[in-house]
Amino acid sequence: MTDVGFYHLTKTPLEQALLRLLEKAVEAGKRTIVRTSSDERVAFLNGALWTSDAASFLPHGTQKEGNPALHPVWLTAEIENPNDAEVLMLTDGADTTAYEEFDRCLEIFDGNDDDAVAAARVRWKTYKDAGCTLTYWQQNDGGGWEKKGE
Repeated sequence: MTDVGFYHLTKTPLEQALLRLLEKAVEAGKRTIVRTSSDERVAFLNGALWTSDAASFLPHGTQKEGNPALHPVWLTAEIENPNDAEVLMLTDGADTTAYEEFDRCLEIFDGNDDDAVAAARVRWKTYKDAGCTLTYWQQNDGGGWEKKGE
């Protein structure tokens, strides 16, 4: 069964938090899909990952670059897994019924957006009803993650 982590953004913008989470996945040798809500958001996140931290290099690609097998991180608005990823990161309200294809799924949502919080609560119940192992992480004042609910 897929482990599902909910990541509640409260201090940093998505692109900054996403970069840190993706760095951890790449360091652990995990191939990752980042699914977002639209092609425009794919283009935005693609650019942000190149410019968010000048000291960081995160190998990633999109349909525009092609060759998904060469990219440990693949950004998409589609339900797909062209780089054989083990981790799925869902952003901007994107959802999927294909989460079971992954070892781990991260639901990243903006805690300052009431609609995003409400949607995350609905998805939590859906995953729970499906028997997934769930964890909840919330940003601390420094932008790091604290596990809650234990």
